[in-house]
Amino acid sequence: MSKRAITTEQAPRAIGTYSQAIEVNGTVYLSGQIALDPEGTELVADVRGQIHQVFRNLAAVAQAAGGSLADAVRLTVYLTDMADFAAVNEVMAEYIQEPYPARAAVGVAALPRGARVEVDAILVLP
Repeated sequence: MSKRAITTEQAPRAIGTYSQAIEVNGTVYLSGQIALDPEGTELVADVRGQIHQVFRNLAAVAQAAGGSLADAVRLTVYLTDMADFAAVNEVMAEYIQEPYPARAAVGVAALPRGARVEVDAILVLP
């Protein structure tokens, strides 16, 4: 098994004992991203802005792995308010085109740093 950690300064660094992503034999497992700026200091305030920042962060990690969000085969979306689900769909369509990856949406009580949305992903590199 070939395993490597993926890191980039273009997305927030890990704030715990995990990697931004791990690549194993051409499959990349991206850790959940919240709406922190790449310096990891500021959380975007409004939910739409948070969703955009989450996808920008995911795209940066995907690029560091040698891929893009077009290589995503699975996403998990975590929401503190399921009423934000429609906004996720609208914003996601700006970053990922058909065929869309498989996806789950999970309602949660809270997310790190008071974020309203978090998304993780699995990519398969070409």
